[in-house]
Amino acid sequence: MPETDYRASRFCRVLGNPTAYQILKLLIKSKMTPTELSQQIGLSLKTISSTLRHLRQINVVRYETKNKNKIYFLKDELLPHVLSNIEKYVDKMRTAKW
Repeated sequence: MPETDYRASRFCRVLGNPTAYQILKLLIKSKMTPTELSQQIGLSLKTISSTLRHLRQINVVRYETKNKNKIYFLKDELLPHVLSNIEKYVDKMRTAKW
């Protein structure tokens, strides 16, 4: 399998996790700590941290450390466009009359 195909499949697999998707949608709006993400999404810090680790592994998010806090952000400005296009496609599929 070509490297690009493999990485794209990993991206889709991680993005298929609703928690990962919610995290990315929140990080589009602003940088956040895992605690802030946990509070916004309503899931445990352990779940958020695990999901952030997966997002880092596929090279989608990064963090900076300030006062012992990790502040997460999107690595690439193209990602909001990718998510928007996915949502447009899903909406089109949802409303399509076959």
